[in-house]
Amino acid sequence: MFARERTHPTGVLAAVGATPLVELQRLVPGVGFQIFAKLESFNPGGSIKDRVAYSMLAPLIDSGRLVPGHSVVVESSSGNLGIGLALVCRYFGLRFICVVDALTTMQNLAVLRAFGAEVDLVTTLDPKTQSYLPTRLDRVQELCAQVPDAYWPNQYANPLNAQAHETTMDEIVSALDHDLDYLFCATSSCGTLHGCARYVRERGLSTTIVAVDALGSAIFGQARARRLIPGHGASIRPALFADGLADEIVHVSDLECVHGCRRLVRDESILAGGSSGAIVAALLRKAPHIADGARCVLILADRGDRYLDTIYDDEWVVENFGVDAALLLSDSRTEEYGAGFTGE
Repeated sequence: MFARERTHPTGVLAAVGATPLVELQRLVPGVGFQIFAKLESFNPGGSIKDRVAYSMLAPLIDSGRLVPGHSVVVESSSGNLGIGLALVCRYFGLRFICVVDALTTMQNLAVLRAFGAEVDLVTTLDPKTQSYLPTRLDRVQELCAQVPDAYWPNQYANPLNAQAHETTMDEIVSALDHDLDYLFCATSSCGTLHGCARYVRERGLSTTIVAVDALGSAIFGQARARRLIPGHGASIRPALFADGLADEIVHVSDLECVHGCRRLVRDESILAGGSSGAIVAALLRKAPHIADGARCVLILADRGDRYLDTIYDDEWVVENFGVDAALLLSDSRTEEYGAGFTGE
């Protein structure tokens, strides 16, 4: 069983968690099952990673391992965790260095700097994986060796990342009175997947965990390939991954993420980020196999205003996919965009 952190949140940190669970009645019309969305964009930093940032840092502040005004937090992030850590570090008076890469959006960089984070930009691809993550992690190690009293939370291996989602699942299960048939969650560090799956198994729930990964992500053993959507998938398998966490796996393309995001805002007026679009695409693919009367929850990790220059920009869509963005929602089906569905 997870141990709960001892530090009680105050101030803006008291607003972390307790996010809304809303029913989506227009996204997949005519089906006999219910769809609910956990809107993690309502966290103060705008994403589910606020839970993780608080979970990873608060116990260390409580124990004295991290000292305000003295300790330095160093972490690799494509955006959301960096913002969550920046928020928590600013509140507690900790210096924070965020190692980012060339795919990090301008909006995310601006938010990081607004919170006072120091941004360290990596521009070199790892030659083996042709991705930025390994070079970001190498840079974190360099900084930790150079900066006095530096601490690396290491979201990719830290069990407190997974522990953060005990509250996520508590909120979902309580809101639905323990009646939850399917949980759809995106994968990157695998913290959400690990934490939610562990909660379900330890409590003997019959919930099917559907992991939504990116095409070209190495998490579930696929060949690595170029990906455009930050925070979805990973070029290396995180230490928090474990066999058997997911009951079913759906691999989703970048274009499907775009389609899913735009469908979500068109049908439900929810402006969400790229991994949320992937979850919508996965639900659409899975929908014919879901029994009437079932209850499904989609964990929508962040908000879409940080993707206005990419996912929601028609010129970016045309440039990167050669697809007329205006036609994306014209009687289209996710099958056209090449997602794969497997059972683990």
